[in-house]
Amino acid sequence: MAFRFPLAAVLMVREHAEEREERALKKIQLEISRVRREIDQLDAEIVAAQNAREQALQQSIPAFELQESLRRVKAATEKKQMLALQLEMHTRELIAQLKIYQVAHRDREALTDMLEKQREMYDQEQARATQKQLDDLFMARRHRG
Repeated sequence: MAFRFPLAAVLMVREHAEEREERALKKIQLEISRVRREIDQLDAEIVAAQNAREQALQQSIPAFELQESLRRVKAATEKKQMLALQLEMHTRELIAQLKIYQVAHRDREALTDMLEKQREMYDQEQARATQKQLDDLFMARRHRG
């Protein structure tokens, strides 16, 4: 008789739920990484624009070029602020999703532990039954001989 776990279907559902929540968690982590990269790029742009403006101020430049430089810094700073808000929102999403994933993982793990214990008990019972058959066979041959 082959091993059969009565909660196999439930375990499969819980495994799929855990995988789904893990994918959602990874998606949020990727989004956080993307936003952080954009913020880093904007920081570099702001520094480069400020350095260029400082150098330009030491030379005589038209006012519109100076205004354009200031406009670029302001636009990059505003975009950085918007990205910082997105990062904060994604971080909150990450914390919430992590809690959901942990619950799904714990639920799946409980059933997996139950499966392993039942499998171990089944294997022990099978080993006992096999040993009993061998003992019975040995005793039957001993009585005949």
